[in-house]
Amino acid sequence: MAMKQLLFSPFQLGRMPLQHRVVHPPLTRLRANPDDSVSDMMIEYYRQRASLGGFMITESVHPSIDSRGYIGAPGLYRDDQVEGWKRLAAAVHQKGAFVFLQVSHDGRQSHTDLSGGKAPIAPSVVPFEGLALTAKGWVSVSPHRALAIDELPPLVEQFRAAARRALEAGFDGIELHNANGYLADTFLQDGTNKRTDAYGGIIENRVRFPLELVEALVDVWGGDRVGVRISPSGKWGAISDSNSAATFGYYAQRLNRYGLAYLHIIEPRVMGTETLEEGRPPVAAAFLRQIFKGPIIAAGGFDKNGAEAILQKGDADLVAFGRCFTSNPDLPERLRMDYPLAKYVREAFWGGDEHAYIDFPVYKD
Repeated sequence: MAMKQLLFSPFQLGRMPLQHRVVHPPLTRLRANPDDSVSDMMIEYYRQRASLGGFMITESVHPSIDSRGYIGAPGLYRDDQVEGWKRLAAAVHQKGAFVFLQVSHDGRQSHTDLSGGKAPIAPSVVPFEGLALTAKGWVSVSPHRALAIDELPPLVEQFRAAARRALEAGFDGIELHNANGYLADTFLQDGTNKRTDAYGGIIENRVRFPLELVEALVDVWGGDRVGVRISPSGKWGAISDSNSAATFGYYAQRLNRYGLAYLHIIEPRVMGTETLEEGRPPVAAAFLRQIFKGPIIAAGGFDKNGAEAILQKGDADLVAFGRCFTSNPDLPERLRMDYPLAKYVREAFWGGDEHAYIDFPVYKD
């Protein structure tokens, strides 16, 4: 007797009754308007990729103007930006899909041209060679500075304010971007957190700021409408930890108390847009499944067979497909029917116009 296929079976994710388990993850496409508000192009992009009973997560949305690391990234730090997000959420809902908004502070991966001259921020000064996208193109990040302890509560309040605006905009929930070497991740991991106060040193202290962000989102939304994205052993943003299993295991354990909608795990076989080791089995979700009590979304270089395998094994409940979603607006249907996939256009991933963004057709027999 053949095993039941799980990728296209229903799943209850928080309050959302999903009809399949193909997730559109956060993808940094950088097509916002010049004032960081939602563009018509963005609304069309999400509308095209929404599917009946499907789940989407927006690209990183910034809670302050100086939290951006890339020009063209959208914001939710002003009340007048809510209207565009309302239109985007409504477009997704009209297709019968659900959508969370991802909120992120890019931390030290930024440049003074993006922040009105302010130096990028981090828990500690640990110099690294990274790039930020400005109006002048890709440039080396500006030197960052360490945050004073009294600067942390206002940062938490920026996230809380963005969460309230996301609620007003009609989203189904919110995701904290605690991955890829951005601000929350730099607090969590000891390669970037060298503090000696209550926010650094031992694991219990390094999780403090990320958990304060989680609590702010939960205060606004309730736990079952909040997700957290992490990248154990990821290297994007020159991030590192001396004992990744201990750090992320402890963090996942602490997250259990909030009754979150999900934990979204980027497998360490992927860095940015590159798959580091083709064929390497997923390991992070398998490890954290033993610790985290809620649903798990796995991300990172999955194809249909790999997605079905991790679902069958029980290490994840849903699977995110990034690059393939950029060029296949009807990706869930193509996977379901084994239709061929359109090739993605890497050059158009990070900024540009409508070309290789909203001009990919759906599959026709």
